[in-house]
Amino acid sequence: MSRGGQAPLVTGISPKEGPAWTKVTIRGENLGTGPADLIGLSICGHNCLLTAEWMSASKIVCRVGPAKDDKGEIVVTTKSGGFGTSTVSFKLLKPERIGILDQSAVWVDELNYYDMRTDRNKGISLLSLRPNNPLGIEIDKGTLPLKDVEMTFPGMSGDFTSENFSATWYLIENHASTGFEHLKIAASNLKKQATKKNEGSLAYVKGGLSTFFEAQDALAAIHQRQESDGTERVQGSMTQRLEVILNRASDTADTLFQEVLGRKDKADSTRNALNVLQRFKFLFNLPLNIERNIQKGDYDVVINDYEKAKSLFGNTEVPVFKKVYAEVESRIKSLRSLLLEKLLQTPSTLHDQKRYIRYLSDLHAAGDPAWQCIYAQHKWILQLMQDCRDEFISGQKVCVGAPDPSVLSRLSHISSLKRGSSLQMTRPSNRHFETPQQVQFVEKLSDVVIGQLPNFWKLWISYVNGSLFSETGEKSGQVEKSKKNARQRQNDFKKMIEEMINRLVKLVRGALLPTTLPRGEQSLYGGWENKTELSGAWLTEIIHTVRGCHEALSALEIPNDLLQVIQELLLELRVHCLMVTLLHTTDDVRRLAEKEDWIVEGFTRLPSQFEQCMAQMLQSLREPLDIKPGEINILQLDQVQDQATELCVNIMKVFINCLGQQSTKRDGDLTPSHISVELSSADPFTNMQEHFSPTSEQRLLILLSNCHYLERHTFLNLFDHFEKHGFTGTEKISQVSMMAVRELDEKLFDAYIERRADPIAGALEPGIYAGYFDWRDCPTPTGVRSYLKEALMNIITVHAEVFTVSKDLVPCVLSKIVATVADEMCRLIQCVSSFSRNGALQARLELCALRDAIAAYLNAESNASFKQAMDALPQLHSGSDKKLLGELLNQFRSSMLLQLTCFQPSCVQPVKR
Repeated sequence: MSRGGQAPLVTGISPKEGPAWTKVTIRGENLGTGPADLIGLSICGHNCLLTAEWMSASKIVCRVGPAKDDKGEIVVTTKSGGFGTSTVSFKLLKPERIGILDQSAVWVDELNYYDMRTDRNKGISLLSLRPNNPLGIEIDKGTLPLKDVEMTFPGMSGDFTSENFSATWYLIENHASTGFEHLKIAASNLKKQATKKNEGSLAYVKGGLSTFFEAQDALAAIHQRQESDGTERVQGSMTQRLEVILNRASDTADTLFQEVLGRKDKADSTRNALNVLQRFKFLFNLPLNIERNIQKGDYDVVINDYEKAKSLFGNTEVPVFKKVYAEVESRIKSLRSLLLEKLLQTPSTLHDQKRYIRYLSDLHAAGDPAWQCIYAQHKWILQLMQDCRDEFISGQKVCVGAPDPSVLSRLSHISSLKRGSSLQMTRPSNRHFETPQQVQFVEKLSDVVIGQLPNFWKLWISYVNGSLFSETGEKSGQVEKSKKNARQRQNDFKKMIEEMINRLVKLVRGALLPTTLPRGEQSLYGGWENKTELSGAWLTEIIHTVRGCHEALSALEIPNDLLQVIQELLLELRVHCLMVTLLHTTDDVRRLAEKEDWIVEGFTRLPSQFEQCMAQMLQSLREPLDIKPGEINILQLDQVQDQATELCVNIMKVFINCLGQQSTKRDGDLTPSHISVELSSADPFTNMQEHFSPTSEQRLLILLSNCHYLERHTFLNLFDHFEKHGFTGTEKISQVSMMAVRELDEKLFDAYIERRADPIAGALEPGIYAGYFDWRDCPTPTGVRSYLKEALMNIITVHAEVFTVSKDLVPCVLSKIVATVADEMCRLIQCVSSFSRNGALQARLELCALRDAIAAYLNAESNASFKQAMDALPQLHSGSDKKLLGELLNQFRSSMLLQLTCFQPSCVQPVKR
């Protein structure tokens, strides 16, 4: 044997265990180069080479023989690789011997068994009595493959009990290497067995020969006597006399033993009746057992007993059996009615429904119980939904409970509720407010649908795929019948689902959008006219609830065309929620302006409160504006977009109008409040709060500051919020809002300037001509006169007032006041007909002092006014006049240094005391 190649290695066997003659597949490496290279294969120590079929160098198929070892390795031997090894093992399962009286799932042949009582073989065939070794010599198995023998002797067999027995095959298989002498001995053994068999049969005949002759003589004598008896006519034939004798003997016996025989007959009949009752006690006890099992709920036992009785006694002709079986049928009929009643009873679980349907099908109930259950559930769910609405409308439902913020988490557990449990839910009460009845109704209605419709849909799916009768998908007559009935009723079931979803949508519409219902259906689904009008927040929760219901139904794989009505309802609810929220926000903004506290920190808190109110409004619209799968963006609808834009513009206008109305209120209409003074200094006198009611001028300043803040901050932030939430009309909202606030700003500014500038400008002329002052006849100037100082103090007063409210307003306000004062001074100077030398010097001194004091707030208009006024004065030609003018101006600046400091730029630090 060549060992140049690699040794075989077995790495796997499938299956890994089994009884004898199990077909296995061996996998590994180097399992031979061909069928001729495979010279050995053993499994658990048994040689399996004869049944081995070489497939490839990594696969061999064979059958496991009856080995002695329960578990062992698989060893492959090849010419090229030699003796192999194995990494796996095979477990041989020993078959259990089954006795005659043992319960078994297989058929046991009872023909061949040994009776120990009579010590005789019963039912043993002649062939089975043949010896295992008919030749009587030692068996020597050959090594010739079985396939080769079958090819040599086609259609023949080596089994000597077979009809196609071939002696040559038998000798090749069992005596391939037996010598000729032993075969001669085997031939003589066969002859002896044949002779012994023939001699045994002949011995039986020889031993009973005399008996055969005696029987023959007796039969002949009887025959002769009957023939001779036929000729005697006097006393009748022998048979007639024998009949008379026998009848007389019978009468005598009856007379003697009538009582005994009567008791015997009665006992025999009783015994026979008891035997019948004992033998057929299953049938006689069946009616009572059916009643007991029905009371216990063991319907499976009843059905099994009924099937057994039906197969045994369904076609019986025995009167007593027919009577008892009729009673059984009566009980079963009552059971069918009971199961049908339980099946149609509501509420019930899906498990119970399937169970009752199977029971009724096994009992061959009339009609289609599954469809009857589906129809009953359909009507019940519809009535449940309508009862939910009627319960709230009639006022029997008590409004308790605050809105649940985690609606989705609540909906995720609804599908686990049993049927009917959804109407048992209660919500915690809250003292501060009550959940509107419409919200409670939609939540309860959603609970009903989500709690009942999934089981209804699953029942239909089980009806369609036949799993009502076979969870494993096994085909049967019931399954095929169920599928056929389901195919015929698909349209009817689709109408049921459509009706329930339409009922859900109509009930929600009746509670929230009654105008969208036809007039004829408003009385059936509406009736909520006296209920509270819902706010946007409650509508948002309802949208959340309806979306959760839609998602739960979509998860059941209900066709989208049936759920389209819910999508349409959601679209209208989202639009309605958007409009209601915007309208309510308009009212909130209008009331918000009435809460102005006039506490100033550059501006009041009102703009921030308005921005916060609008941001909260947009945040509350996140749910309605959110786009779920299958939904559309409502802001892309032209009509909705236009309405939403107009409402947003209206909100802005309402707020701006409220600001304008505050400026026109009388001083007595305001309640005392605090005004916070915030100066850009570390002075301990800053940030002082004084208790006072703002004057009309202060209100104008505060409102001006608010307008500036609105334009520069609040509106810009709101426009960003609008764009972030998808509002497409932001540009229009921005344009209208900015225009409105600017108009209000101009109006307020003009009103304030009018109130502050006119008194200052009006006081100039009386001040100039106080004491009968005359420009043509006046003394030499000694300084700036008091009227101009008074005007500057009035301007400083305005500066302080504006600075207290808003530093940003100081330049524009003072520039306008300065321009008014400059214009008035120009007018007054131009109205003078002539100036004396001193008058011209005095006028120039006062104009220069005024111009230099308010130089930081001069604009083109005021500069032009001062220039015109200067041009109207005579020029100074004398150097002494110019010198005097300079000295007097320096004197003015020095004397009013503290007062004029406020006119310096804001970066200049205040004067230290």
